[in-house]
Amino acid sequence: MRFAEAAVKQYTENGYNCAEAIIHAGNEYYDLKLHEDDMKMVAGFGSGLYTGLTCGALCASISVLSMLYVKTKAHDHLDTLRPYSQKVVAAFNKKIGATQCAQVKPLHYSKEKKCVETVRLAAESLEEVLEELGQKPAVSAL
Repeated sequence: MRFAEAAVKQYTENGYNCAEAIIHAGNEYYDLKLHEDDMKMVAGFGSGLYTGLTCGALCASISVLSMLYVKTKAHDHLDTLRPYSQKVVAAFNKKIGATQCAQVKPLHYSKEKKCVETVRLAAESLEEVLEELGQKPAVSAL
């Protein structure tokens, strides 16, 4: 199963919002070793922080990236975190067409499927960047 499939499954089958779907799939697919309570941290990222601002799926994608590459704190890893984050944002923007939820929603939201397309595209963009960086899925995700 690909990361995007895992994220869509989390969204459609478990009822998570876009951010929760990405972090739950990331935890499973990349073995982030997060506990259920840890993942609640991104719940408020959905719907662009519930304000239409930065898409929650993008925020959660950066959270997955951070879990993979930050071992202590951001300032200790800026040489990798900054360019990697920029790659994720650029890939997201290219694939989805915007980074702000208020702009993403008219492009990819439907009443029937809600934000499933955004979740799929966000997961694909994150996975493509991580593959480019040499990140492999956890053995259990294969």
